[in-house]
Amino acid sequence: MQKITKAVFPVAGLGTRFLPATKASPKEMLTIVDKPLIQYAVEEAVAAGITELIFITGKNKRVIEDHFDKAYELEAELAAKQKTQMLELLHNILPKGVSCIYIRQPEALGLGHAVLCARPVVGDAPFAVILADDLIDAKTPAMRQMVSIYNEHGCSVLGVEDVLPSETASYGIVDAEPMTDALLKINSIVEKPKPEDSPSTLAVVGRYILTPKIFECLENITSGSGGEIQLTDGIAKLLKDETILSYRFDGKRFDCGSKLGFMKANVEFALKHAEIGSAFASYLKNEV
Repeated sequence: MQKITKAVFPVAGLGTRFLPATKASPKEMLTIVDKPLIQYAVEEAVAAGITELIFITGKNKRVIEDHFDKAYELEAELAAKQKTQMLELLHNILPKGVSCIYIRQPEALGLGHAVLCARPVVGDAPFAVILADDLIDAKTPAMRQMVSIYNEHGCSVLGVEDVLPSETASYGIVDAEPMTDALLKINSIVEKPKPEDSPSTLAVVGRYILTPKIFECLENITSGSGGEIQLTDGIAKLLKDETILSYRFDGKRFDCGSKLGFMKANVEFALKHAEIGSAFASYLKNEV
């Protein structure tokens, strides 16, 4: 069984819900306290043993490449001023032994299309998909938990959590039968069902481990509204040939694709921040 060493980060979206902040800067570079969303996602991947980071990019995404590239002038200035802590912080943005690959998605044709764009690099290997919008705070990083599940069962794994019935139309929803409290075998999956049509309230939330057969499935599904290729539809097709598991990860998810979720994440991460946590807690208690 091949190890999971590759992760795909679909980052070509326009981020219109955060305009005007995202007019010229990617939504993935929005910061939670002092670190951009995409860095949290990369750190989660690296903690799971992943060494090849594949970014599916689009217009105005060059800043993501710059973020993970070396900054020679800045590093030289910090070294000259003996600001070793800040210099170490820069060096740790991308650990040694981890490489970045950037693939341009020519058109915004859906999450499934973005994943399909990664095929030339992923090849015939299992891989992870991480959506930076879904920030997961967990003692053991969520993707590391899922890699352990994959290593035990050798099949695709989807990260899931229960949502309110009124929210099912915003997610891919699975019908699954329990194997343990956290692990379930998927019977079916449907994209954004109305509450009255939803098979459950168990939603797929931005974490996937997929076998390479998903590429064949994505190539052979009919595109939907706007010509988009939905990853959920590809997974539904994959289910006909392979077992797919869903996993209730241990951790708290913040939907940072919404303004409210983004602000909640900033508050909770700020309260735990080593530098400002206690002062921020005091501010909230006495001033808000």
